[in-house]
Amino acid sequence: MRIAVGSLFQESNEFVSRHTELDLFHNSYIYEREDLHLLAPTNTEVAGVLAICKENDAEVVPLTAAACVPSGSLSKACYTYLRKSILAPMREAMPVDGVILCLHGSMTVVSEGDPEGDLLEAVREIVGPRVPIVATLDLHAWITPKMVSAATGLVAYTHYPHDDTYSTGERGASLLIATVLGKVRPVMAMCPVPLVAAGCNGMTFGDGPMAHLTARARAYEQDPAVLSTSCCAVHPNNDQPELGSSTVVITDGDIQLASDLAGVLAREMWDRRQGFVPEIFEVAEAVRKGESMDGGPVLLVDTADCAGGGAPGDSVALLAELLKLGVAGRTHIMVVDPAAAKKCADADVGAAVSLELGYHVEPRWGKPIQVSGVVERITDGRFRYTGGIYGGTDGMMGTSAVLRISQTYVLIMSRPTYDWADEQYASVGLDMRLAKFIGVKNPMNYRHAYRESAKASFLVDTPGPTPADVRRLPYERRLRPFFPIDEDIENLEFPIVVNC
Repeated sequence: MRIAVGSLFQESNEFVSRHTELDLFHNSYIYEREDLHLLAPTNTEVAGVLAICKENDAEVVPLTAAACVPSGSLSKACYTYLRKSILAPMREAMPVDGVILCLHGSMTVVSEGDPEGDLLEAVREIVGPRVPIVATLDLHAWITPKMVSAATGLVAYTHYPHDDTYSTGERGASLLIATVLGKVRPVMAMCPVPLVAAGCNGMTFGDGPMAHLTARARAYEQDPAVLSTSCCAVHPNNDQPELGSSTVVITDGDIQLASDLAGVLAREMWDRRQGFVPEIFEVAEAVRKGESMDGGPVLLVDTADCAGGGAPGDSVALLAELLKLGVAGRTHIMVVDPAAAKKCADADVGAAVSLELGYHVEPRWGKPIQVSGVVERITDGRFRYTGGIYGGTDGMMGTSAVLRISQTYVLIMSRPTYDWADEQYASVGLDMRLAKFIGVKNPMNYRHAYRESAKASFLVDTPGPTPADVRRLPYERRLRPFFPIDEDIENLEFPIVVNC
């Protein structure tokens, strides 16, 4: 078997002004052709795909694997280059027996709202109607009819926090190879749901809505006729007309079963929609509650500035509030500000500096604040991800500094990076066990990073392009009605899209 393998992975945010260029991908990775095999020892989907290909003695035809931290929509030039880097070696390698692409599902381009659909259609045009194409997706994918039509199978993560990237690659590759060998005949049904919510209550464990949906989906997969079941609670920070959540079921030749199960899951997702809306606290209230607790750390979740959702990471709204409140306990907080990081580095460790800090990347969300402190540490900003979607790869914050303002330790980074555990703080010597308060900027992964240590966590009310309450986002293109912008939607239908 000759299996073509590629990846193009970014979660975009259309509510930020900057666009994603190739340099941001180079800050994570772009592995072209044979260099794609460098991902084999990582925790990525591509690594899982390569392992399954090896187990089945399949020849890997490497295309390109590219990923970067969430940010604004890709520029046309950036997408054109990456698209060509996948399609050109595909054309050269023909014929192939199957294709697998590891995608996100919520990437956008300034000139294309559905690039994953565009890319899958282009691959389909190259390989023809009979060669199976499988794509792996993030659980927060926006699955479009174009994607369903072009692909043989779409297989999404089953966990949030995303600690099943490698196994998702394994699942996608196993489905593809079984199809190539004629062991299964996949047919697929997708059911869209007009639900657009932040990920704060989207964990797939415990008693949240996605936990119940995940349990039902895994139960369906106990039926040998059900090859894969995916429930995708869409990334809300894009403004496309049909943006929404969805369910996808792949069965072995039974399109009616796939359609029925996708519809049942979609209705359950809709029925549980209120559970996706989180409780949000004013900073002062969260601090008061935290100070009443013995020990720490207490997490202050500033999800409105989540680099993992495409925000710039440059907000100092939480820091400003904490300084105004005069919080006495040791506090760790982070911000992206390349000019401030350089000023600290130029001053060197031990120097007292005054800075105009924050909102230099995306000024629409706030104004810089004036701070003075002592430079505690300078690093090159490199760290290694311990798990999740970038597990085993390097993150690069660029020149970074720790500035101590009384008992508040501010990690100042030059570039935004995805938060998985506490790798950024740990890389500059900020030990979570010593902190009373920790500012985190991810709506979910803190539950993984601090699950053994946190005394409590509070979603705080701050401005930014990735808010916990999506009703704060300035949607203009998304067609109405959709929840939670519209609380009551009458005569709601659940149309089924199939690929058979």
